[in-house]
Order: sequence, then C-alpha cells, then structure tokens
Amino acid sequence: MKKITILLICSVCCDIVAAQTYTLQQLKDSALQNNIAIRSARHGIAAAAEQRKEAFTKYFPSISGTGLWFNANKGMAQTSITPSELVPQSLGTALASSFPASVLADLANPITVSMMKNGTIAGITAVQPVFVGGQIINGNKLAKVGEEANRLQLQLAENDVEKQTEQYYWQLVSLQEKMKTLAAVEALLADIYKDVDVAVRAGVAMRNDQLQVKLRQNDIESQKLKVQNGIDIVRLLMAQYCGLHSTSFSVGTITYDDSTAPVALTSTVNSLPEYQLLEKQVEAATLQKRLAVGQNLPSVAVGAGYNYHNLLDNNHTFGMIFATVSVPISDWWGGSHAIKRRKIEQQKAIDQLNDNTQKLEIRMQKAYNDFVESHQQLQIAQRSIEQAEENLRLNRDYYRAGTSKMSDLLEAQLLYQQALDRRTDAYAEFQNKLLEYKQATGH
Repeated sequence: MKKITILLICSVCCDIVAAQTYTLQQLKDSALQNNIAIRSARHGIAAAAEQRKEAFTKYFPSISGTGLWFNANKGMAQTSITPSELVPQSLGTALASSFPASVLADLANPITVSMMKNGTIAGITAVQPVFVGGQIINGNKLAKVGEEANRLQLQLAENDVEKQTEQYYWQLVSLQEKMKTLAAVEALLADIYKDVDVAVRAGVAMRNDQLQVKLRQNDIESQKLKVQNGIDIVRLLMAQYCGLHSTSFSVGTITYDDSTAPVALTSTVNSLPEYQLLEKQVEAATLQKRLAVGQNLPSVAVGAGYNYHNLLDNNHTFGMIFATVSVPISDWWGGSHAIKRRKIEQQKAIDQLNDNTQKLEIRMQKAYNDFVESHQQLQIAQRSIEQAEENLRLNRDYYRAGTSKMSDLLEAQLLYQQALDRRTDAYAEFQNKLLEYKQATGH
C-alpha cells in the first residue's frame, strides 16, 4: 500500500512539473539572466569600468619607494693622495723648520683612500605630472568611451537574445498549435470514417472510400510523430538557451490578434545602439590619434622626495624637490608615422559610420516592409480559413448527398488543414517581424 501511495505522489509531482507553462516574458527574463552572451557582455562592462577607474588614478602623483643595501669586495670610490702635493709651498717651508726630515719624507709617500665598500640607501619619491601632451585627459576620455561602448554591446546582446528567444517561443507555439490542428483533423476524419462506414454498410458507397480515409488517418499519425519530435527538439534548444532546468514545460497558446497594425515609418537611425556604437568607434579613433600626438610632445613633471644613506659611515637624511622635462627627439621619426596611422584609422572609422548608417536605414526600411507584409499575410490566412471551412462543409454535405467523391471531400479536408497551418505560421511570422521591426527602428 505504501508503494502505491509513493507511486501516486510521484505521478502527481511529475504531472505538476510537466504542466509548467512559461510566458514569453518569463523565457526572455530567464535568457537574459542565464545566457552566456549576456554574462560575457556584463563582464565586459565591469572590466571597462575598472579600466576607467585605473585611468582616473593617473591624475594623482605617482609615489614610489626604493631601498638598497650592498657590500662590495672593495670600495666603489678609490684614489691615491700624496700629502706633500696638498701642502702649499709657504707652509712647506714652515714645516721643514718644525718637523724632522724623516717625517717630511713620509709626506711624499702616496696614501690609498677607499670609500663606499658597503652601505644602505633608502628613499621615497612623489612625482606629479604637469604636462604630458594631454595623454591623461584623453586616456580618461578613451576609457569612458570604452565603458559606454561595452554598455551598447550589452544592449545589442540583449536584443539578439530577445530575438532568438522569441523565435524559439513562436516556433514551439506554432508546433503546439499544429498538434492541436492534427488532433482536430483526426477527430474530423474519425467522423468521416463513421459516415463512410454507414454508407458502405448501406451499399451506397464503395469500400475504396474507407481505404482513402484510412490512408489519410495514417498520414495524420505520421505528421503527429514529426511534430512531436519537433516540439521535443525545440524544448531542448530553449531550455539550453534560456537556462531552464527541465525540458518538461509548455508555452502559451495563440490568441489570433493582429491589432498591432503597421503605422508610417518615422524613426531615424540615431536612436539605434548600432549607430551609437559606430559613433563611439569614431570618438575612440579620434582620442587614439590625440594620444599618439601627446606621446611625441614634451612632458613636464614636478616631484619631491626624502632620502637616507650611510655611504660614508654616517647616517644622513635629506629632502629635495625637483622638476623634470622630457623631450622626445629621435622618437619623432617613428612617432610621426604612428600619428599618420591613427589619422588613417580615424578616417576609416568615419567611412564605416557613413557606410553603415546607410545600411541601417536600408535595414530599417526592410524591417518595416517585412512587418507590413507579415500583417497582410496574416489577414489573408485568416480569410483563407473561413473559405476552407465553408468548402469543407459543402463537400461533406455533397458527399452525404451522393453528389461528390470521397477524394473531393478529403481534398477539402486537406485544404482546411493547410489553411489552419498557414494561419499558425503567419501569426508566428507576424510576431517575429514585429520584434525585428521594433529593434530595427529603436521602438
């Protein structure tokens, strides 16, 4: 009895999991949270933010400390001194009368002096750049542009993820709707088979009509297998893409509503993240050119330091202030070519902006045209269903009256099924084109 209870509980739990239904927005939120492309774009923003903070530190003095201890095998400063050469002639005459000759003779012998055989040196220095050709200012601007460009990259990644998620969603919805259509057609064929069976038994229809219905039923069974396989595959793709932990889920049904009718195209490319990213590329190329110029200009810095040493066996400390001027001379040869290269890259970025702006305008117009066409296709598909329903009803009545063949009735049934599938596909296409239109126009 306990085993039966456990099995029942597990069965109920499985049914609850299988019955889980996701809305389109829930799937988009899950994809934006878990998709690897989004996580990578967010990491790019975080890295760019750190780079901007790193560039800001260049405004402040650079502080460094140094320390050195050494012990040489002999003094680093050595010389020989002859005392007699250091005594003035007038003093030498006085010394000759005061000291013995042997002492005076020793003054003529050289004396070896050795210093700095070992010692310690330590110091701390702060250097504040005053002028470096605008490299600090332009470097900070470039870092800020890089961060803004990464934010635009995130927006583009979000658009791609949203688009792919919506395509998966409507593909799954379409397959689910087609499965419902097949079930409805299956029920319809079962009714037709009953009618034919009655007619055959009454001797007013041939057995061949029954076989035709059976063949169509077999075809429907085959289609159901293919559609179910498609549903399973799309679920796997969606679960992986959106970061879902289970593939036992379903999505909402279609509510056929084409109220989102196209309006006149009034948007401009300026609001598109693709265009803004192109502008950032031009801005970055301009700043990189300025940096190349700044690297070949003189640089000025001021600083202060505090030092200690005992090189002469005495502890000695002292402070100092200083200024430095660095003028690149030979670097101008290679630097001039670097500046020209940056100018070429700047012009290349400007050309890409102009060219891609035209392409974005074309894409915008195409997205609008596709949206309008998909709306019209949906309306046509809706009208086709009404006509296919009436055609099926008339052929069924004609067959019952004995004025039409079974092949005509089955042809009408096939046309009705195709009309339903076309409307399902048209609605899914309409929703995809609506999103593409919104993204292409910045709505």
